[in-house]
Amino acid sequence: MYDLIIIGGGPAGITAAVYAARKNMDFLMITKDIGGQAAWSGDIENYTGYQFISGPELASKFAEHMKQFSFPLKDSESVTKIERSGKSFRVITEKGSYEARALIIASGKKPRLLNVPGEVEYKNKGVTYCATCDGPVFAGKDVAIIGGGNSALDAALQMLKIATKVYLINIGPALRGDKIMLEKLKSASNIEIMNDTKTLSISGDRFVTSIKVAVGGKERDIPVSGVFIEAGLTPNSEMIDIVEKNKEGEIEVDCSSATTVEGIFAAGDVTNVPDKQIIIAAGEGAKACLSAFRYLSTHRFEV
Repeated sequence: MYDLIIIGGGPAGITAAVYAARKNMDFLMITKDIGGQAAWSGDIENYTGYQFISGPELASKFAEHMKQFSFPLKDSESVTKIERSGKSFRVITEKGSYEARALIIASGKKPRLLNVPGEVEYKNKGVTYCATCDGPVFAGKDVAIIGGGNSALDAALQMLKIATKVYLINIGPALRGDKIMLEKLKSASNIEIMNDTKTLSISGDRFVTSIKVAVGGKERDIPVSGVFIEAGLTPNSEMIDIVEKNKEGEIEVDCSSATTVEGIFAAGDVTNVPDKQIIIAAGEGAKACLSAFRYLSTHRFEV
């Protein structure tokens, strides 16, 4: 029985762990990976204290900071179910079961599937959801990036330096995102921005060879070797059904990071807190831990 279990090892979870360690709390972290979405980001120019840093570098610094403290860590372990256990909570993974008096859910989000023919068949055979991870594989090749928000713009900016040509396919009427990113894209010579364009299918043989789109009522086949899907994210909240969520599946929290169940707190992209940013997730992780510490300090528990 732990005082606290932190689920997730992204910016929110890592920050919560640092605060918990400094409070000398008896806690466990369970995470599928260290770094979370931050490790997938490209160039970061808006994290206070760093005028410029890459996502993997920032994630590495987070991890280095956390590893200065000694506490139990279940890495590469996914949570499948969270349930009540008397006045405490049971966290079940594919490898074991753990109990705690309080929880912080900081499990982040995962890429939303496009759900078009060929997406599943060619996953890891040309279809990818991470330009930072897989971009170098497509050096000197033509690629398509599907999406119109900041994630898609970030992926496009990364691939402009690597690929021969980038097709940015956006189902909306215009790209959405930071003005600076938009300006950088529009000044590039090796990108074709395709707004009001719907992706129909992905084709290939052993690997991806083309993508079919519909634009202006006409279908078009575009020869590409890679397809980067940046169609948004869905919260990793399916493991818990005892807290309130919004229609997007995000866990509802108040200004103290508390959920609708006493003793369960949540932080970062898995919550309904607006504006999914690394710095916001980190701050929410700190807040969640302080709230969990206050909760544990003001409640009596059976030994």
